[in-house]
Amino acid sequence: MKQVSVDNVVNTYRFYAPLYDRMFGAIFDPGRRALAEAASALRPASLLEVGVGTGLTLAQYPASTEIVGIDVSSDMLDIARYRAEQLAEHNIQLSLMNAESMDFPDGYFDCVALPYVLSVTPDPDKLVAEIRRVCRKGGTILILNHFSGSRFWWLLERAVRSLADRIGFRSDFCYKEQILRHNWEVQSVRNVNFLGLSKLVTIRNV
Repeated sequence: MKQVSVDNVVNTYRFYAPLYDRMFGAIFDPGRRALAEAASALRPASLLEVGVGTGLTLAQYPASTEIVGIDVSSDMLDIARYRAEQLAEHNIQLSLMNAESMDFPDGYFDCVALPYVLSVTPDPDKLVAEIRRVCRKGGTILILNHFSGSRFWWLLERAVRSLADRIGFRSDFCYKEQILRHNWEVQSVRNVNFLGLSKLVTIRNV
């Protein structure tokens, strides 16, 4: 699997930040809506969004939920903070933080959401360990991500495989290796976005 670094991610999203909503907003919106609906159905007291980006999902979470969003890109967070300011009825806190080494106590959140992050992080195993640590036992982890293997997307995956360090994400990202090998409880898997480009995976943190 092609490696990316934190610097790769930060530099890539410094470029994407002013363009992100126009480039990826509509394309990935069905997946974000599905994730937010799944989170809202849980009515969690607290929710962490890892890789909050420009904050496109923030308004879709319940106003009664304490929402914390983190990201490694200060440029993306600047846009998210502006969005959060428009949501006075929500309790939102945003922080610049590397999700592979978080400052939160063990079991702090009822729900942890990862929209389009797992294949972006430099070390997916570290990220998984951290989200499991900060999510309470029996809590819910929602992973929204592209996983390789689709016949329709095979050619595109091959075309961008060698560019992971330049475009900020990996296309060769296997569901079996990244999800099924962990000793957590996968409760549901749902195809989302155009022609099943992404999957929404609901996991119980056991």
